[in-house]
Amino acid sequence: MATRHLIGLLLATEEDWPSAFESVLGRLGPVRHGGETHEFAAARILNEPFDLRSSPRYTLVIDRLSWWYDLPREWLKKIALLDDVYLLNNPFTFQAMEKHAAYCAMMRLGLGVPETWLLPHKLPPDNPRYVPMAERYNPVFDLEQIGDWIGYPLYMKPFDGGMWVGVTRVTGPEGLHAAYEESGERMMHLQASIEDFDVFTRSLSIGPQTRVMRYDPGAHGHYRYQVEQGFLTPELEREVGLISRLVNAFFRWEFNSCEVIVKDGRAHPIDYANASPDIALVSLHYYFPWAIKSLVAWCAFCAVTGRSMRLNQRTREYFEVGDGDLGYGEKLTRYAELSDAYFQVPEFEEFCSTALTHLDELTVEYVESAEFDELVVRAIRLEVEPDRHEEMIDRCRTLTRRWAEDERAS
Repeated sequence: MATRHLIGLLLATEEDWPSAFESVLGRLGPVRHGGETHEFAAARILNEPFDLRSSPRYTLVIDRLSWWYDLPREWLKKIALLDDVYLLNNPFTFQAMEKHAAYCAMMRLGLGVPETWLLPHKLPPDNPRYVPMAERYNPVFDLEQIGDWIGYPLYMKPFDGGMWVGVTRVTGPEGLHAAYEESGERMMHLQASIEDFDVFTRSLSIGPQTRVMRYDPGAHGHYRYQVEQGFLTPELEREVGLISRLVNAFFRWEFNSCEVIVKDGRAHPIDYANASPDIALVSLHYYFPWAIKSLVAWCAFCAVTGRSMRLNQRTREYFEVGDGDLGYGEKLTRYAELSDAYFQVPEFEEFCSTALTHLDELTVEYVESAEFDELVVRAIRLEVEPDRHEEMIDRCRTLTRRWAEDERAS
């Protein structure tokens, strides 16, 4: 008798990747591992009142909602603490370790995070105790002096933000004052800009699987990911990919993206706390099938092997490396060992090579199918303004078919 695993999808408004995930998971069929048969199904989760002692149906949940909606966030904490349901991203660290804490941690580990300052709120919090406290303990500070210390240009951005909301490029004191005035009640970072860089990258990591992509932050949102190979040396590509996996292993995140700027052979991570990374078809296009295949593989591995939820970070073993006297390259080697151990890389690779031997082929067949083409049309019409429908449908068709052709040729 087969063991059944139900994978829950906790969603916002997206329709593209959930449909593709459900289709590939359905095509996967039963898999054999350890002498046993395992079957999978997916279900979309409703946000309802819940009994704290109720038993959930799910083996694993993919969360795309709790970063902004409190009810599912608290439900995820409940099923992690009470029911041992596996979550790809630890909800406790994602709530506590926003951009600010993530910068601090990676600075201690020795990564090349640009110079970063935290500013007090421009407008005070709505708390009657704030004003008398501030009169005693919040000295007047010289904003322009901080700007001079960091150097222009620089970026002002929310300490806990995402999706580029509230991010301002500042080129001088006048712009710095204007951006601070506009920040209102949001607490902001000032961060040095890496100018005249060689490559801007965004890496998508799903479990131990990482795809490093060239990224153009100044392009239209649907054109930022560049389909290009060899834009980094093999050594730098390994380093950038490792940084993404290191961040995730440290914080116990398994579905996250990381932005790293490369200049003069040095990697500078600038954004790597993304609770809901971009996995949209219209954005990823060529890379979308890889993301879906990787998500299916990691979910299947976690469910079948009974991988347990890591609630504790075990930061000490990382800080011992970061605080030590090793050189940067030696630290990266040690971080690779720690992250590989966290992600159970040998076990995952063995699982893929024995239980998921058909996943690559069936994903290619799905991308070449009429079902996938219908998804492309439906997703574009839902997400893109009408006057760009045909352009974007043609682009996504062309690039995903190109991925399938490349896979068959490899």
